[in-house]
Amino acid sequence: MIKLLHVEDDADIREIALMALELSGDFDVVQCETGEAALNQVQSYTPDVILLDMMMPGMTGRQTLEKMREMESLRDVPAIFMTARAQHNEIEELRDLGAADVISKPFDPISLADQVKAAMQAG
Repeated sequence: MIKLLHVEDDADIREIALMALELSGDFDVVQCETGEAALNQVQSYTPDVILLDMMMPGMTGRQTLEKMREMESLRDVPAIFMTARAQHNEIEELRDLGAADVISKPFDPISLADQVKAAMQAG
């Protein structure tokens, strides 16, 4: 099973993503609704891939990833951002930060698992 940490403040999006990823049968999903909660979670859980919302109250997805990259165990874990504001220059900035991929919202639940797996292989 692929251990995936999903960080998303919107409960509906968390639910849809969880169903989509679990239906594939390939993912063990742990979800957090804030960057702060995710940073606490990774003290005891090392994911194989991180799926991060960009815009969240408190810490943004970018800030959360920057903090995670300071941890030895998470330095090389592929990170994928999900955002409704996927401007070309912003996507380039996220890739420079080490994002394996950027998925636009609204996302396609049917292809989400395959998108995550493809990003992991590319990253």
